[in-house]
Amino acid sequence: MNTPTPSNPQVARKGSGEMFDAIAARYDRLNAVISFGQHASWRHRLVAALRPAWGQLDEVLDLATGTADVAIEIAKTYRARVVGVDPSEGMMVVGREKVARHGLSEQVCLIDGDAQDLPFDDQRFDACCIAFGIRNVPDRPKALAEMRRVTRPGGVVAVLELAQPTGNGLALLARAHIKFVMPILGGLLSSKEEYDYLRESIAAFPKPEAFCQLMREAGLVRVAAKPYSFGALQLFTSRVE
Repeated sequence: MNTPTPSNPQVARKGSGEMFDAIAARYDRLNAVISFGQHASWRHRLVAALRPAWGQLDEVLDLATGTADVAIEIAKTYRARVVGVDPSEGMMVVGREKVARHGLSEQVCLIDGDAQDLPFDDQRFDACCIAFGIRNVPDRPKALAEMRRVTRPGGVVAVLELAQPTGNGLALLARAHIKFVMPILGGLLSSKEEYDYLRESIAAFPKPEAFCQLMREAGLVRVAAKPYSFGALQLFTSRVE
């Protein structure tokens, strides 16, 4: 097997809607197990980062919305309308059921779509985010440019993503978790192919400095990266001018 490069589109292309359709029913459980229950706190950090300069969000775009956890939290936190976009109909079936259980069907709308070609007017949304999805996009610069295009000036564009921990000390434990523990836990709930994709796509994801540069090249400003969980998670934030 070739070593994945930071921008390897072949690895990203494996993360198609069809693959996520296959795991939709157990995706939330898989997330909880692999993250040791930290996924909720990670999500809180992303949602908190979306507050714009003017303080109120009216409409937010959530890409790779999946089973809608982020969309639901945005809607509840900001009382905002949320449009969630995802290529996996199976994931959105689960998401729509969850939205309905929370009584948010009038506030949260989930639609099929591609982050690289968004069907929205320029500057429509007050903020735009993607959680654990940019790894799956073959043309990341195009997706980032689309996120900037549909976000109004002053709005936040945020990316939450798993990454390869770097450094020594506790980062070594985080790397060991990805290399040894996650395969065992993931194998209990998903197929080898699905877990192999997760591991390969994390390894192929750009280093934080390189991804920040991609965001700048897409026209985003005030770009910053903040690591969590010893570098196994990165929260990238930026604004639109």
